[in-house]
Amino acid sequence: MREQHLTVPVDAQMGEGLVAVKAGTELDVDLRLESVHEGVLVTAEVDTTAEGECGRCLIDIALPVEVEFQELFAYHSGEAFEYEVQDDHVDLEPLIRDAVVLALPFQPVCRPDCPGLDPETGLRLADHPELVTPEHSDPRWAALTGFTASEDEGTGDEPDADLQRD
Repeated sequence: MREQHLTVPVDAQMGEGLVAVKAGTELDVDLRLESVHEGVLVTAEVDTTAEGECGRCLIDIALPVEVEFQELFAYHSGEAFEYEVQDDHVDLEPLIRDAVVLALPFQPVCRPDCPGLDPETGLRLADHPELVTPEHSDPRWAALTGFTASEDEGTGDEPDADLQRD
């Protein structure tokens, strides 16, 4: 068994969308490589920082990314293993890339209670609290503001649904 700590720069951007791990960012990788009967068992913890913009207010943000994975690299390709030991080496780049990209949030926010942007002025509501209305109504839903749901009281004459199935 070997344990190693590596700090590696990212060659190409990891991820697309609102946040991504930019090229040149460093990955801190804690590895444990264990020799097992079938091959090499790799356990890894990866820490880095993703940069992008908040999905609500569009300011620049930096988010910590922490992922863990464990994968077996097989010695023989005859069995159903996804990864193999090639010339006494294991290629961790695709595993690290997949784990980091899957850990990136789809809708990142600068803080959990980010109010976003004012729909009329486009100003950040966090910077202009006077624009925050207690009950902000979306004009697309205005026709439903007076709607009240009716309650189904029934007449009591309906046969039991369980008896109908028999």
